[in-house]
Amino acid sequence: MSNKYPVSYQTKSAVLFVIFNRPDTTKRVFEQIRAAKPKRLYIAADAPRLGSADDELLCRQAKEVVSVIDWECELKTLFKTENAGCKNGVSSAVTWFFEHEEEGIILEDDCLPANSFFKFCDTLLEKYRSDTRIRHITGCNPHQGKKWGTSTYYFSNMTHVWGWASWKRVWNDYDKNLNKYNKDEVKEQLGNIFDDRLIVESWERIFEEVKAGKINAWGYQLDFANFFNNGLTIIPNENLISNIGFGANATHTIDESSIYANLPVTEIEEITDPIFILPEKQADLIVLTRDFNIEEKRRKENSFSKKFKKWAKQTFKQAAAYMFLS
Repeated sequence: MSNKYPVSYQTKSAVLFVIFNRPDTTKRVFEQIRAAKPKRLYIAADAPRLGSADDELLCRQAKEVVSVIDWECELKTLFKTENAGCKNGVSSAVTWFFEHEEEGIILEDDCLPANSFFKFCDTLLEKYRSDTRIRHITGCNPHQGKKWGTSTYYFSNMTHVWGWASWKRVWNDYDKNLNKYNKDEVKEQLGNIFDDRLIVESWERIFEEVKAGKINAWGYQLDFANFFNNGLTIIPNENLISNIGFGANATHTIDESSIYANLPVTEIEEITDPIFILPEKQADLIVLTRDFNIEEKRRKENSFSKKFKKWAKQTFKQAAAYMFLS
């Protein structure tokens, strides 16, 4: 199946735009939303952090950026009066969105989309609307040009939330505090998805920290919901989202030299569907090996093992010599 479309595209889907205190990036992302002219637009804004004079100004400026709606549009807003933070702020905004919509597109204020991202989401939201194997559509491709298969997209076990789309049926499974899962059972279940022990241990540690409230993030919970429901994510073979928010002012993406910072986007001209609906395990492995620094962990583990074997061998020799002399 092939779906050709022009570069200038107006989306059919409802769009949720989540903003906070970054009027500069908000403006750039909003211009792309404006070009796509969604007929239903939801804007959620967190309140300034208590005692932050900078936030007071920047949050106000960010809301001013999105105040000019110059196309035919039904607008809904959710402007917090108290700061909710990243975890509660974004997750509550998405919950609010899906209280009104059965499906739609979600963008944060640092996720700059290509125009064709909107058509990509529109087309696949419709195509897989009733296919419960598919739970997530992302515009972010982390492979820097490497393609998986000859189609426009491939399937993954992982979610990526830098510009994404989904259905209410999926968000209904979202568990912000991971209350439904027992940490004693999680390692075994993760082992059914990932073959590498160090990757499983990395996810297990993230699970424990999220469940304990030590990580102020909302996206990992979506990963675990995908894992434990045997779900698939659609990932484009061309990158359709650029994260323009890396820097000191970011909540999580503070490393400006990251390989994921400001990735270029490509406008795709048509959508071709893969024949096989199976996860590209090697693609996930490459990303996780890099993100979890698995090779370095393996080197340290092997180094410790060698040192331990050397120590044990020397200790055995000394013990044997002592017994002989005795």
